[in-house]
Amino acid sequence: MKNVLHVGCGGHHIIGLHGFSKEEWREIRLDINPAVKPDIIASMISMPEVADDSIDAIYSSHNLEHLYPHEVPKALAEFKRVLRDDGFCLIIVPDIYEVAKLVVEGRLTAPAYFSSVGPITPLDMMYGYQPSIAQGNLYMAHHTAFTMDSLRDAISQFFHPSMLQRGNFSIVAFATKGSYDPQQMLNIVHSFF
Repeated sequence: MKNVLHVGCGGHHIIGLHGFSKEEWREIRLDINPAVKPDIIASMISMPEVADDSIDAIYSSHNLEHLYPHEVPKALAEFKRVLRDDGFCLIIVPDIYEVAKLVVEGRLTAPAYFSSVGPITPLDMMYGYQPSIAQGNLYMAHHTAFTMDSLRDAISQFFHPSMLQRGNFSIVAFATKGSYDPQQMLNIVHSFF
């Protein structure tokens, strides 16, 4: 059984999605917010409960933007520390380039798309999901943003050249410590679109 560390899990589970089958994968849920009942309560910039080289995959969807810019390398260093040499990371962040185009069009508060929690606006993608923040969940605030180039640059400090794909106002990055089959990378990245 392989371990997938679901960083910033919130109330979500990923087993059954993006190739993480229940027959092959065991999900370890990590979040800074104890209210979501993760397996491990920790920040992604310091995960002492996760042993070195113990994780086969890391799934981090819409989490890095919650960090301050100087914290992003700390999180990526932690990802590298806990990941096995033949493991991989899936990192998904909002695509600020695509968001900025909507802002320039004057659509700051108009819905860009609809999610399971309701409409998502460019303002939400830039600063965090406003309804959750208004209810006091300050963990939802965004403190940094990424373009394809800035995410690639950040990841390349810690991982081999990665595959990045944009779509649906997000950037999906597949990163590894070692080599990985390009077709398998492509299949996993395309599972998001």
